[in-house]
Amino acid sequence: MLSETVTVPSGTVALPADLVVPDEVRGIVLFAHGSGSSRFSPRNRAVAAELHRAGFGTLLLDLLTEDEERDDLVTARHRFDIGLLARRLAETVDYVEQRPDTADLPVGLFGASTGAAAALVAAAERPRRVSAVVSRGGRPDLADEALELVAAPVLLIVGGNDETVLDLNRRAASRLSGKHEIHVVPGATHLFPEPGALQQVAEAAAGWFGDYLTPASR
Repeated sequence: MLSETVTVPSGTVALPADLVVPDEVRGIVLFAHGSGSSRFSPRNRAVAAELHRAGFGTLLLDLLTEDEERDDLVTARHRFDIGLLARRLAETVDYVEQRPDTADLPVGLFGASTGAAAALVAAAERPRRVSAVVSRGGRPDLADEALELVAAPVLLIVGGNDETVLDLNRRAASRLSGKHEIHVVPGATHLFPEPGALQQVAEAAAGWFGDYLTPASR
């Protein structure tokens, strides 16, 4: 298994990312975290570990630089800049395609919170390369007009007790033209801290990528 920290070029900045590629890899999933989080998010890493067991590689990255993160803590202006986040995620898809060890792998996107909107916009911008998308407690509504353009199958995972976000996901799902499902984790709140809730998220994500993140889906 390959495991290393890499740097993803994006415009004038360089984004740190943690890459893991199992020996018998089936595809690779790029993670876009939400506001106030990072590539070290224990929730995303728990999902990534489940994906590794299922034979998928992962790339967990920070879509903001350290300076932008510090500024965002005060102003909150970057976390909702979906255009910026999506552009950097799309450029990360390009980066994966340019690496010899990942170039031929089907690509999936996993987004949490505002990262889900970025994942959907990036999927719309890279339809040839993005084979599947999973959102965890996400804000797909923030993808706005890109929702109708997403061709990849989309799984929206939401906690049953996260009522506001669940409503936003249902509204966003009604605008998706491609295959999509909403997976509700009963009794779970926004961050899925309840016993067994995050494991349900991980298993649902692994199942979705198992179904759609295949060479044939390209």
